Formats: sequence, C-alpha cells, structure tokens
Amino acid sequence: MQTTSHIMMIRPVNFSFNAETAVNNAFQLAGNAANAQEKARKEFDQLVELLQQHQVDVTVINDSPDPYTPDSIFPNNWVSFHEDGRVVLYPMFAPNRRAERKQPVLDQVFSRFKHTSLLDLTGAEKENRFLEGTGSMVLDRENNITYACLSPRTDKKLTEEFAEKMGYRAVCFHAYDSKGQEVYHTNVMMCIADRYAVICLDSITDINERQQVIDSISSTGKKIISISPEQMNQFAGNMLQVQNARHIPYLVMSSSAYHSLTQEQVKELESFNAIIHSDLHTIETNGGGSARCMMAEIFLPLSFS
Repeated sequence: MQTTSHIMMIRPVNFSFNAETAVNNAFQLAGNAANAQEKARKEFDQLVELLQQHQVDVTVINDSPDPYTPDSIFPNNWVSFHEDGRVVLYPMFAPNRRAERKQPVLDQVFSRFKHTSLLDLTGAEKENRFLEGTGSMVLDRENNITYACLSPRTDKKLTEEFAEKMGYRAVCFHAYDSKGQEVYHTNVMMCIADRYAVICLDSITDINERQQVIDSISSTGKKIISISPEQMNQFAGNMLQVQNARHIPYLVMSSSAYHSLTQEQVKELESFNAIIHSDLHTIETNGGGSARCMMAEIFLPLSFS
C-alpha cells in the first residue's frame, strides 16, 4: 500500500529559524522569523483543518516547550511507521533536532495503533552518519524501493542498511540545486505516488545516475512527471499523496508549490487525484521544509483494544 489515510502531525510551540540546519538547507531564509511561531501555528492549523475536511485522519500532537525543538513541525525526519508494525527511528544531523524523538509522541501514536518492533538507527549519530527518515528517503512502499539523494544528511551505508533490514532495494544518487549545492533531502526533489512520480530530473546531473532513477521508476509502471529546478525551489517536489477514509486519493502540497506548476502539470496530476494545497510560507522560509515534511504517515494497523 503506497498511501495511507492516517497522518501524524506535530503542532509547534517553539517554531523558528534553526541555524544548525541552515548550514546545508538552502531553502531556509534568515531574517524571516518575525512572529514565526504564531504564523507557523496558524499555517499548521489551516493545513490540518483542510486535511480533516477531506476526511483524512490526522493525529495532532502538541509539542512540548521543553526541550527546545524549533523544527518539531517536521516529524517525518525522525520516525517512520510501517505496515508490518515496525517503527524506525533515525539519526539526525542537527543536535537540537535529536530532542524531537520524544517518547510521549510515540506513546500517543501507540495508543491508537499497534506496533510490533522498533528499529533504532540513531546510534550512527556518534559516528557522524545520518539518515533523516522519509526526508532522506522517498519510499516506494508497494515495490519496496527507497530512493535517496546522498548528502551530509543522507549516508549511503545507512540507506543500504535500512533497505536490507526492511526488505527494500536502495537506489542512491546525487542531486544538486541551481547553485550547485547538494539537495539536502530527497523529498524536496521527488515524490512517489501510487501511479506516478513527480521528480526534478535536471537536479540529477550525472547521466548514468539519472537514467538509473528513470529506469527504476519506469520498471514499476509509474508515470514520470518532471518538474524544473525553479519549481523544486518552490517546493513542488515536496508533495505527499494521501487517501481519505473512503480510499479517495489526494496530493497534498503547499500553495507556493501549486502555483509554480503549469496548467498542463496540474491537469496531469489531477487526472490521477485531486490536489489539496495550503499556504505554508512562514514554515517554508524559516524551516526550509514544506507540506510533505509536516506529515508522518502511519501505516501501522489500528488498535481496537
């Protein structure tokens, strides 16, 4: 199953520009932090309300003010929940992001969903090796493929270790923005949905690596929808396909991502599913992440006890 109707989202209490992550996140913009927490919470609540209006089940967890976690609004970087009941914890690049791994957050999820085991990869932080969840990896869950553009936040050996332990095949490559800087997270340049993939192929400058990615996506029968580097900079790659309680699929993105798309791209995407978009300007400029980063998919089976 590629999509789920169950999403975990963390309502922020200390959202702000994070200097520790800005060293390799080109999407963050310093100087845009005026009233950032207040604005970000409003943007967060609007997106949650929009998802719920479309009957997507959102488990909203209020972040705690202590410890200080300015990026807690992006939980998909530290945890992933899988259909077989496994939960994976990931090693984080920024020391102040590691405190986001809070047991009370997991306890709230486990109060509604069953889990069988925990795969803890966080020990790699001691070796300065990192793999930031479904930010670092874009998962084709149906075909057991993980796509990962390598960067200071995405270690190749860790990606391969995840793939081996979870029964996936790893497709690793390098991606660069228009300024030649490594794309810090795979999920800002590609999105895997049930019948299509949105990807900035131009960011994969190595011809052989690009062809490897194309071949892998094509082998699964998914339609490739290409976006430009300029659209990627507007978070057009940072999308997530979800479904609602009636199994109706939606593609979730920010309004900046939506408005960067051409009419032809919108028409093509809407031939597969309706689009949900919401204004996330404060979150995008200060946090360097967008709609997909805010949603941790829950594939765990529901608990009826």
